[in-house]
Amino acid sequence: MNSGRFVLSQILDLVHRQTLDRLVTRYNAESKVRHFGCRQQFICMAFAQLTWREGLRDIVTCLNAKPSALHHLGFRQPVAKSALADANERRDWRVWEDLAKGLIRKARVLYAGEDLGVELENTIYALDSSTIDLSLTLFPWASFRKTKSGIKLHTQIDLRGPIPTCIHITGARQHDVSWLDALSFEPGSFYVMDRGYMDFKRLNTIARSGAFFLTRAKRNLRFSRQRSLPVDRLSGLRSDHVGKPTARKAREAFPALLRKIRYYDAETQRELVFLTNNLETPALSVAMIYRLRWRIELFFRWIKGHLRIKHYYGTSPNAVKIQIWIAVTVYLMVAILHKQLRLPGALNRTLQILSVHPSEKVTLNQLLTEDASRTFDNHDPNQLKLWDL
Repeated sequence: MNSGRFVLSQILDLVHRQTLDRLVTRYNAESKVRHFGCRQQFICMAFAQLTWREGLRDIVTCLNAKPSALHHLGFRQPVAKSALADANERRDWRVWEDLAKGLIRKARVLYAGEDLGVELENTIYALDSSTIDLSLTLFPWASFRKTKSGIKLHTQIDLRGPIPTCIHITGARQHDVSWLDALSFEPGSFYVMDRGYMDFKRLNTIARSGAFFLTRAKRNLRFSRQRSLPVDRLSGLRSDHVGKPTARKAREAFPALLRKIRYYDAETQRELVFLTNNLETPALSVAMIYRLRWRIELFFRWIKGHLRIKHYYGTSPNAVKIQIWIAVTVYLMVAILHKQLRLPGALNRTLQILSVHPSEKVTLNQLLTEDASRTFDNHDPNQLKLWDL
């Protein structure tokens, strides 16, 4: 990275050309393409995410406004709106999914040492989904209700980060719990879910894989206690029971022992009931692990608030998936830069600075690192003093 290169070029260096070329070949994504390849498509869409462009015309107008920067980024000619639209409609969205997965592996290594505030060495994943409302007229393939369409982002994040490790895009009609059928579970890891995922047959699949689940119990759960474990009521714990579901079908679906923990959260003044197949971890640690699940809600709020995934540049399923996966890729690149450069503040600060300087010729380290002398020393030696003190 040197001061002669644009900020956007330095960000895109996180995606190696050979990696993208390999993915393009795998999915034959540049068949009969002459000028506007996948690299150019990625630059346009990443630029749109970083700078919050409103539509295709807005993207190409801003990029073409500075021909020297466009040439520096690798474009041989001005960007055409039709070329970008066709690329989003026709090229295989799996190119960008696989590209994001490569960055996920890199980001998880960087954030592996993050402190969760819980004395637990296990990897902890949170699972949840978020619905994005769409226009029924423009997106009839994603019909959700009588008056609108919608898509659902089923997401699994590693709570050390948080870094998304798996994202599945479906219509908004699909129930959250059915997504568990498509997941692979890591032995020894914790999977934290809300009670919408409470299905004993699927929870048994997690347990049989050697992993642990942690979910909130439904209000109508019938539970047969076999033994009770001691609790410290001053910590908020109310009970810690080991047993099995009472209902015959539930017991057949999950024949192993379960643990039911009742905890009073003083902050929200609510009593919560947890279910887990982990019989060894202290009950208070289990309650603290569940509180970490809130980080996936923060992740959804962050990407919806800072990236372009609520309004789309194309209306086909392919175009929507491309935009979402490139948005995730931009999130990962910002997260990687934030950790590699050991930047102060939150990811939001890093993204905001990058968003207003994409065509500046300054090193990322110079741009993003706070320098008190550079920030606050605005003294001009040629400026006369108003008063002599």
